[in-house]
Amino acid sequence: MSEANRQASRGVVARTLTLELARVTERAAVAAARLRGQGTEKDADQAAVDAMRRELNALPIDGTVVIGEGERDEAPMLFIGERLGSGQGPRVDLAVDPLEGTTLCAKDMPGAIAVMAMAEEGSLLAAPDVYMQKIAIGPGYPPGLVDLDASPADNIAALARAKGVDPSQITAIILDRPRHMDLVAAVRATGAGIRLISDGDIAGIIFTTSPEETGVDIYLGIGAAPEGVIAAGALRCIGGQMQGRLILDSHDKRARAERMGISEPNRKYELTDLARGDVIVAATGVTDGALLRGVRFKPGTIETETVVYRSSTGTVRRILGSRRRMERFED
Repeated sequence: MSEANRQASRGVVARTLTLELARVTERAAVAAARLRGQGTEKDADQAAVDAMRRELNALPIDGTVVIGEGERDEAPMLFIGERLGSGQGPRVDLAVDPLEGTTLCAKDMPGAIAVMAMAEEGSLLAAPDVYMQKIAIGPGYPPGLVDLDASPADNIAALARAKGVDPSQITAIILDRPRHMDLVAAVRATGAGIRLISDGDIAGIIFTTSPEETGVDIYLGIGAAPEGVIAAGALRCIGGQMQGRLILDSHDKRARAERMGISEPNRKYELTDLARGDVIVAATGVTDGALLRGVRFKPGTIETETVVYRSSTGTVRRILGSRRRMERFED
């Protein structure tokens, strides 16, 4: 892509598509919210996928899913490599999670969201749908303060020193999974507190950016790679530090990664390796949570809350939507 075209793409993404992404995640969130509490994870996820795909295909973009829900043979999910949009606009990368927190939605528990990121072509890490080891903190700290390869004790101690507090005043957020048993023990041995979450590690990483409000200082542990790339896009907008490493622990995973151009299976990715350039991230609440309010169905109206982040300006927009033309959400 020529520099002139690249600049044009940036301008279009910035001015035209920012609010369009809000509409995409709103539509996916409403579709999923219709199935809240019904115990049907797959149905809720599929409803969000179908709604997100319809909205993205209506956008004036030539988009490619680089982070999605599986690969080509796993359609009808939004699969890696899928082309979306009218094909007539700027070439963009898409990282999608139509329903983060399928279990949360199925059980009508807090924190389910519809979320996606968009950036100019070649800006988002293209990786197979695998797990990723992650560490993240918010803004205002010296570069390299924490490190994926350091011990939990060293990372907690470094963060406590930087904040000028005792480790007991640091809180880590960790997914509540059996694989994190040793990590949880190591963090607790430092005296730090832990907030365990059942799902929703995009929001968990975002929480580190405002510890005075959320009480969360650091994210640690292993979660899905799609959520890692999307969260990195959000941190690019809000500020903070993050590192990630793909867990390619089988021949099949390494082969899939190699086919996607990943030649260093043990590479430690920095924040700008995961998401660079002008990134836009949009998220809409499905169920009520600390990050966003869930969809409200009222007589004659549907209400949504959406947050949109843009990296080049550091802008965070919160959008409260009230829709009275119900047919927009009926197909």
